[in-house]
Amino acid sequence: MISCNYYKVIGFLVLCCLAVSPCQANVPVRIKDMAKVQMGAEISLTGVGLVIGLEGTGDGRRAEFTFQMLSNYLAHMKVAVSPDQARVNNIAGVNVRTKLSPFARKSSKIDVYIESIGDASSLQGGSLVRTYLEGPDKKIYVLAEGAVSIGGFNLGGGGAGSVQKNHTVAGRIPNGGQVIEEVEKLEDLENDLILMLYEADWTTASRVAHAIDLFFGERGLATASDPHSVSIKVPPYFEGGDLVEFIADIEKIKVVPDLPARVVVNEKTGTVVVGDNVSVSAVALSHGSLKLKIPGEASTDLFGGGAEVEEEPDHLHPIINSFNVGAMPTVRELVRSLNALGVTPRDMISILQALKTLGALRAELIIQ
Repeated sequence: MISCNYYKVIGFLVLCCLAVSPCQANVPVRIKDMAKVQMGAEISLTGVGLVIGLEGTGDGRRAEFTFQMLSNYLAHMKVAVSPDQARVNNIAGVNVRTKLSPFARKSSKIDVYIESIGDASSLQGGSLVRTYLEGPDKKIYVLAEGAVSIGGFNLGGGGAGSVQKNHTVAGRIPNGGQVIEEVEKLEDLENDLILMLYEADWTTASRVAHAIDLFFGERGLATASDPHSVSIKVPPYFEGGDLVEFIADIEKIKVVPDLPARVVVNEKTGTVVVGDNVSVSAVALSHGSLKLKIPGEASTDLFGGGAEVEEEPDHLHPIINSFNVGAMPTVRELVRSLNALGVTPRDMISILQALKTLGALRAELIIQ
């Protein structure tokens, strides 16, 4: 007989369902953390700019567009310089981007992100010159500039003896964007609000609508329009200046979300994340030279109730051992059974894929 400590999963295996007890899995969550009131769309802004002040780590001579941008920039500053005269290695052409919320006001500051679009080896120590960011409508909304933070370093300029930490040709400028034009908002909120769920789900939307009705004591106040949104009528006593208070009351209501049965697998890292609602039909599994016998249905204590674990000797023709697993209400018993076989995370990935193909895994299998 082999000790129970032998049968542990080797490698990095994340099992969310084992980290909480069954009662903790149904903890109520604030509506504020599950949804947001639709007040307008967040838009993506982009622009192309120059990072200056680099220490010889800028774009090389092949980046013609960078020197053209520098020539244009200097011409705007009343300095006439041709692209051929502007060939220096302390500048880099970059893409500049950010997202603008409908709640952002003029003159407010937001973070912007930059990525090199040339062959610069590092943006360390550089500063972005004034760059205008426009939206899908070609309208300019944000003015970006400032010192670049790359969160790393590159010593040696990228040569054979260089030392690099993190990604040095992309970074951000904290509060580097100034809003010069606001996004249009939905101003007509006197009669109805639309609550948008971050994760679309029919059951969760229904629970949110019911919880809102229960909180305010008015039936029909909230209606689940679809799995992604809940329509809410604004009561007469909240119309006008009290709308903010009404939305604040909605945000603090707690609802138990209905989580879909999912198994997420990352084959590159060998990570497996299993939801608590996953169940498995009765199956028989085989793995390597380990043999597990579980009488009847899987019990809470895997090695209790007469369970036996044996190791078969290796032969020229290896013995493929199997164990029978009764119908399981959750994935917990499946994981305990697989742990008993000493399977690695990558072996578990193969087993989960086979269970899904068989139709025994009652969950959506997502492979990343």
